[in-house]
Amino acid sequence: MKNIQSFALSLPALAVAGLMLLNSCSSNSGKSGGQDSTAKGATETSAGLTLPSGFTAVAVAENLGGPRHISVTPQGEIYVKLESPNNGKSVLLLHETNGKAEIKTGFGDYRGSGIRVKDGYLYTSSNEEVYRYKLNANNEVIDTSKRETVVTGLINRKQHEAKSFTLDDAGNLYVNIGAYSNSCQVKDREAGSMGQPGCPILDSAGGIWQFKAAKLNQTYKDGVRYATGLRNVVGLDWNKQENKLYVMQHGRDGLHDLFPAMYTTKQQAILPAECMYAINRGDNAGWPYIYYDQEQKKKILSPEYGGDGKKEGDSKFIDPVAAYPGHLAPNGLLFYTGDQFPAKYKNGAFIAFHGSWNRAPEPQAGYFVVFQPFKNGKADGKWEVFADGFSGSPENTAGGKAIHRPCGLAQGPDGSLYVTDDAKGTVYKISYKK
Repeated sequence: MKNIQSFALSLPALAVAGLMLLNSCSSNSGKSGGQDSTAKGATETSAGLTLPSGFTAVAVAENLGGPRHISVTPQGEIYVKLESPNNGKSVLLLHETNGKAEIKTGFGDYRGSGIRVKDGYLYTSSNEEVYRYKLNANNEVIDTSKRETVVTGLINRKQHEAKSFTLDDAGNLYVNIGAYSNSCQVKDREAGSMGQPGCPILDSAGGIWQFKAAKLNQTYKDGVRYATGLRNVVGLDWNKQENKLYVMQHGRDGLHDLFPAMYTTKQQAILPAECMYAINRGDNAGWPYIYYDQEQKKKILSPEYGGDGKKEGDSKFIDPVAAYPGHLAPNGLLFYTGDQFPAKYKNGAFIAFHGSWNRAPEPQAGYFVVFQPFKNGKADGKWEVFADGFSGSPENTAGGKAIHRPCGLAQGPDGSLYVTDDAKGTVYKISYKK
């Protein structure tokens, strides 16, 4: 992924496949332009990552057992949410000293992904609920047994069930409720099955719901469907510069498998785009009726609803502010507000791409963290690979056999960037020195 020379020199047998992969990832991506290659002067660090010149990475923790999202306190303590309990604990508090973080405590016995420190509380989520724990002045949980339920009864149909969330600065909580479907077919993922009229899934899923962060025991009836038409959002963040919610959607699968007369296997591998959306209340991103084709730079009507790969979708659906190659699985989104990194990164977005599993017969792709430049609160310019090497080798990337898979992102009080890996349980800390 880094450049053609490295593919050609280190992996002759896959040179052609590498070139195809680069071509698929270098097409212009929506309003933000296309991809820049990994920044010049990239260096290999002791943590095995390739980063722009001047950056270093250390693995501050390892073998944690499936860390998903992460939050770092102003004191530098690290809260990690495990996808499922490890030794009966799914929330870990780590204390970092001299580049190594040790587990101070663990609590919680529920599956899920979300975790945030905000306004004196630690917020976490299961696959059906959002909780909070009261923090002391040092942002430590006062009593782990006193878990308060903020939201309960969210739908969980065992597909896209993780309830990722973020919070704004006005006391609001935004929760992703993923669609329990690929494309709202009458028979999910069955070739030729058409879309359900009106897509009833959207009544309780396939969007972002807004709740009050300080109110307990809320249900659907207490919340607001803030945005709809989003298949599944794992990475989301509040853009403080623009005072707006931003989300990364996981695009649909199976265009060729479900409609082989309309799509080739290559089109299925690279389409549709993984999209970044800037969300206002009431927005509709169009799932399942449309998808965004980064090659044509258009919203395309889904085949389940009468599309043929060329017909454009309804203009009422919002456009993405940036678009990326298909099936890379954006699991983390962070707007960088620190001062440690060079000025170009200030207020831009980091995105953790967990990596693909469904690009065959094309090479698999992703398993990296990218940087999307912003200017005046808007996506501006080409995205670039910021941190690569998580997979372990180009062969691992192409074969979908990554050793590490980036998932969650957090900013430390000193401006360092933390990245979780939910495959081997590593937490990386990326820093910059002039």
